[in-house]
Amino acid sequence: MKAESNEGGLFSRPAVLEDVAALAGVSAMTVSRALNAPERVHAGTRARVLAAVRELDYRPNTAARRLVTGRSGVLGVVSIDTPLYGPVSTLYSIERAARLNDYSVSITSLSTLNRRSIEESLRQLQSQSVDGVIIVAPHESAAEGLRHLPSMIPVVAVDAGEGLSVPVAMVDQRAGAARATRHLLDLGHETVWHLAGPADWIDANGRVEGWRETLEAGGHRVPEVPRGDWSSRSGYQIGRRLADDPEVTAIFAGNDQMALGVLRALREAGRRVPEDVSVVGFDDVPESAYFWPPLTTMRQDFEEVGRNAFHLLLDRMAGRPGQARRLVEPELIVRESAAAPPTRRGRSRGRTG
Repeated sequence: MKAESNEGGLFSRPAVLEDVAALAGVSAMTVSRALNAPERVHAGTRARVLAAVRELDYRPNTAARRLVTGRSGVLGVVSIDTPLYGPVSTLYSIERAARLNDYSVSITSLSTLNRRSIEESLRQLQSQSVDGVIIVAPHESAAEGLRHLPSMIPVVAVDAGEGLSVPVAMVDQRAGAARATRHLLDLGHETVWHLAGPADWIDANGRVEGWRETLEAGGHRVPEVPRGDWSSRSGYQIGRRLADDPEVTAIFAGNDQMALGVLRALREAGRRVPEDVSVVGFDDVPESAYFWPPLTTMRQDFEEVGRNAFHLLLDRMAGRPGQARRLVEPELIVRESAAAPPTRRGRSRGRTG
């Protein structure tokens, strides 16, 4: 039996499980498995089921599903309360991955992530009968809380450090910073100055490590690391100091917002980008292609991080061992803010002239 047309919203009824099964050409039991235990259903079959769900605008009966599967279909997400591009994009990617797999999300935003706040959030989410929890933990202060989690509910972490007892999904910050630094060195710069993010951010420290290791491996001088707060203003303030140093020819900024501040500071000091100084950022925010000049940067695949976190949590909920960590390597996006240093370009012109 197929659901009556819902056009106009009059004299129609909501689609039921049997309607989805009929449209997808499978049994009702297969539809239930596809929605509640996707790992047990062939990908092609599940795609047909999800297409039928969308076409019929099917809304699963949460109470009935809980009786059958013992699950609520709700996941908890605990995150730091911040407007920054990275954490916000990560949060959205997790919600999207859950929604595409027929889970809803209950989000708890905290001003501080530590052992006490994490445990309190887990107790609150457990009282809401969530099936599992994803903790977005970009701060070093969250490490203790993640290392001493009570075993009350399945948990995975995002953007967390190493040595944890829970699975972690994250971007490989060290690899991304190494790639950005190598790009500048390959252009011919003798060394690279790094403008880092705050010291209590795991991502910032991973980028410092990748930058430093790359310089040391090539025998390059390792300059001191100034710290910003991820804002364009801090990038501008530090950029003014770097602009006064004639030895600075390449800057790797810890994020695109700080890179934007650096670009303005260099311009005000009369140093051209990339003719005099090359600048590389990190994140690939939507505006970075419209900076002047357009910014070379490292793109983070937040969609993949969200999918990884969701599937790690599915493994945890099902009692499967799964992976301890899933790393996503950033992609270098080459635009117009980085080039060979002035001395290298001068030698090249001399050879061809």
